[in-house]
Amino acid sequence: MARIVMKFGGTSVADVDRIKNVARRVKTEHDAGNEVAVVVSAMAGVTNQLVDYCRQVSPLYDAREYDVVVATGEQVTIGLLAMALQDLGVAARSWCGWQVPVMSDGVHGKARILEIDTADMVRRMKDGQVAVVAGFQGLGPDNRITTLGRGGSDTSAVALAAALQADRCDIYTDVDGVYTTDPRIVAKARKLDKITYEEMLELASLGAKVLQTRSVEMAMKHRVRVQVLSSFVDAPGTLVCDEDEIVEKELVSGIAYSRDEAKITLVGVPDRPGVAAAIFGPLSDASINVDMIVQNVSEDGTSTDLTFTVTKADLDRAVKVLTDKRDELKFARLVPDSNVVKVSVIGVGMRSHAGVAQTMFSALATKGINIQVISTSEIKVSVLIAEEYTELALRALHTAYGLDAA
Repeated sequence: MARIVMKFGGTSVADVDRIKNVARRVKTEHDAGNEVAVVVSAMAGVTNQLVDYCRQVSPLYDAREYDVVVATGEQVTIGLLAMALQDLGVAARSWCGWQVPVMSDGVHGKARILEIDTADMVRRMKDGQVAVVAGFQGLGPDNRITTLGRGGSDTSAVALAAALQADRCDIYTDVDGVYTTDPRIVAKARKLDKITYEEMLELASLGAKVLQTRSVEMAMKHRVRVQVLSSFVDAPGTLVCDEDEIVEKELVSGIAYSRDEAKITLVGVPDRPGVAAAIFGPLSDASINVDMIVQNVSEDGTSTDLTFTVTKADLDRAVKVLTDKRDELKFARLVPDSNVVKVSVIGVGMRSHAGVAQTMFSALATKGINIQVISTSEIKVSVLIAEEYTELALRALHTAYGLDAA
């Protein structure tokens, strides 16, 4: 007998028929003798509608009341799923976040989970009752409902699995696992049987939409084994686990890309101590996150060109912040470019193998793709290229690293 947390996203519970399908999947695990807790999102599109209602009422809404409104989506789903399970003869009850309780901090709209008291839930699960838990929501220190931000249901599921000391957390979604790259672009992409927490965290942060980044961070911290499965196809998924569980480690496990990148180049910046702090300090104060950075010093050593990336959504704000500081920063000109994409190769095998970056650079050069910016970490190499080369780059790199399916 195992203790399992099953999580179903919005597309998996999009309508009553799909909720009944989820109930049948849960019943299968329950009938196998397992203790089961289920975490669900709101039905597809519901949260967007609730957010829109808030904006229609007031553009400057009270974040506490916003949480009260948007948390109702999950409340509908847990009630309907509990009913569907009961209709199949499975003992089940619904749990709102505050009933568990899932204790969070008081940052409304993007709260972080602090602790989960599972004592009552564990007692009921041991008696054969399925716990149907609302994802995305918690209870703040002021006894008010909080929400965890978009994608928060994945985090809820992993946190609950950690608190329950579950054997596994199964995340059911509209894809049947984690692939070596986007199968919509690269037809030869392969589904991975296993992937390490570190690799999954890099993939999630670099554009892969399979799992939410915070949930992977939590899984890695608490060593929760996470399995990604399809709600609609009965097929083996991908297990996200500790590196020790993977016998044959690939040199490169996956290739990710992010179109949400924009590049800014400051030309002719005086090359003096403190100039980087003077540039990036105001951006930080404006809550603009900077990612890749490259600096080129002029031959005479008096000036430098500084290139860095921000998200596309932050580009206009970043340009304004820097333009307002032009007299102080004394750069010659500012060149923004939103026609870029970040492509990254990821693999724990990089730690013990040389030449990974060289393979990447050679493959792109062969296809005539110019590299604008490079950044690296222990298990990742990222490059910035022109957006029109995205598909060509992904296919070339997938082949270069031997990831193509036979």
